Amino acid sequence: MDWQTAEREFESEVLGTETLGRMFEKSVERNANSLAQQYRGGIYDRSMAGTAFPPAPQGEYAGLSYAEMRDIVRILATGFRELGVEQGDRVGVFAQTRMEWAQTDFALLSAGAVVTTVYKSSSPEKVRYLLDDPDADGVVVENEELLERVLEVEDDLDLEFLVSMDELSRDDRDDVYTLADVYDLGEEAFDEEAYQEWVDEPDVDDLASIIYTSGTTGQPKGVKLTHRNFRANVNQVYRRVGPRPDKGEDTPTIDDDSKMVSYLPLAHVFERTAGHFLPFAAGATVAYAESSETLQEDFGAVQPTGATSVPRVYEKIYDAIREQATESPIKERIFNWATDVGKEYQRTDDPGPILEAKLSIADKLVFSQVKEALGGNIEMLVSGGGTLSPDLCTLYHGMGLPIFEGYGLTETAPVVTTNPPEEPKIGTVGPAVPGCEVKVDDTVVPDGEAADTPGETGELLVKGPNVAEGYWEKPEATDRAFTEDVPASTASGESEDSSSGRWFRTGDIVTIRPDGYVVFHERAKQLLVLSTGKNVAPAPIEDAFAAREPVEQCMVVGDGEKFVGALIVPNVDALRRLAENEGVDLPDSAEEIADHEWVRERIDEEVEAVNERFEAHETIKEYRIVPIEFTEDNDLLTPTMKKKRRAILEEFEDEVDSIYAEDETEQRQAA
Repeated sequence: MDWQTAEREFESEVLGTETLGRMFEKSVERNANSLAQQYRGGIYDRSMAGTAFPPAPQGEYAGLSYAEMRDIVRILATGFRELGVEQGDRVGVFAQTRMEWAQTDFALLSAGAVVTTVYKSSSPEKVRYLLDDPDADGVVVENEELLERVLEVEDDLDLEFLVSMDELSRDDRDDVYTLADVYDLGEEAFDEEAYQEWVDEPDVDDLASIIYTSGTTGQPKGVKLTHRNFRANVNQVYRRVGPRPDKGEDTPTIDDDSKMVSYLPLAHVFERTAGHFLPFAAGATVAYAESSETLQEDFGAVQPTGATSVPRVYEKIYDAIREQATESPIKERIFNWATDVGKEYQRTDDPGPILEAKLSIADKLVFSQVKEALGGNIEMLVSGGGTLSPDLCTLYHGMGLPIFEGYGLTETAPVVTTNPPEEPKIGTVGPAVPGCEVKVDDTVVPDGEAADTPGETGELLVKGPNVAEGYWEKPEATDRAFTEDVPASTASGESEDSSSGRWFRTGDIVTIRPDGYVVFHERAKQLLVLSTGKNVAPAPIEDAFAAREPVEQCMVVGDGEKFVGALIVPNVDALRRLAENEGVDLPDSAEEIADHEWVRERIDEEVEAVNERFEAHETIKEYRIVPIEFTEDNDLLTPTMKKKRRAILEEFEDEVDSIYAEDETEQRQAA
């Protein structure tokens, strides 16, 4: 039996069609004594520590079993009911990813609430929108800092209660509680019969959550996701990555022996499903990292088998690994040799004894230390929320740290495709998950644009039980996002609701290959249309710089222009190290480094190397080095580390103008 048939026919107690609250309760019945959550001491001033769970030692991890987590969820659900939460009420969660976020989520869902999400980085203006748009009845914040952000705009909201996960210094309001207060209310009033009725009160087609799109362009839209949408996606992904009997011993799975590290925002649908609902349904352990900046320390402490992340984090991890491994010229040569061997091994179908021996040496000298630094037990890393450089993905696989890339959107809860562990194909985002159907509308791609691409290219359309019904109170946007039917050259997968003709338009340009694997090209809105009429997808060009040591980030520009340009953020630490090896003295400031002739020469070399991989009209003709990294803090990245292209173009308007100024002068002179 092939793996596609096996995943469709797979049967497991983990699969089901119940509400998310009932899904969690059933998982606890199967895994009561297993470790559910791990949390670190000394990071937060947790209000429930010492009441609902024991405090963790400073800097160390402690854990809760599934039964202990269930008790907290049940009591919190009762406490929220005591605060007045009823079936269908919207309650916001405004916090960094942490143990209490997960407990609060299941508690609110079990109490019948609809959970709306707010990113921790949201400004007061954004907080106002994300709580006012869904007409939230209450909000759970992380701490006093975020509480103050809500209070700054509360006059524009209709909140009945506010709850803080951490202790508060203020006690001047009757409608402000800590999570410990909610726990105390619930502990006093808990009645199991009433609780079980609340869990089953929602229908699977009722709203579970309103999650807002990342807002890379324009105002975020609230995506209406039901219990069925999430539950279906858990089923779909578990069929692909769960412990099916057809899988070999060396094939990684997510099951009740897995331990995942969670650090992406739970406010985003990717982590909410792949790093939260899925592992808890499977009976896995979820350990919460302090932040994305402490991942190596957290991985070493909890020794996970896997994690979900976004490409930017994998790039950062690789940069940290490379920096540690290249502290001297001899170490740098060994590291570069080892990574070349790893990539060669991964790309070769029949490596032979010599390459096998080289890989063994590379593993002993370099890769084993890298794996040990990440806890020593990694079996599976999952990448989503953006495109991952194929070169970087190949390198991770070669090091024995396989990354399985997938694709999804908020509107699809989110997973549409993912690479199967049995047969990953680097450079693709995998085939559609079982029960999800995809096809392309090739009318959106100019004739001949993808003539050399195997398969069919166009806008990806999706249908399945994981697809949301639409946007919160935005009927016109919903109508634009769906189509009853369009001409399509290729369809892949089979939807569980194939009888319906309603397809979701993703707005993404992809190729569905003859083998059913999907290659992501670019958001249709982000395609650059040159003045020559040629279309250019920025993502593959930008991804090609991911493993180039002197380059930290790159954003390709050129829409409406004659040629492709780029804004390049230098990797200052890497450049200093390289300069020192060559006896070059670089200035102190990032601004001066960006203007340094030696730096320009090094970046020239990197641009030339990347240009060799692309068609002539896709090559970077001019670029500007900018000394400011794109981050979430300076509002140039979203919370899931996608580039805010419009904001970057505004921030570096002068630099972009200068790229094309000479070309415009030549055009005027020619006229």
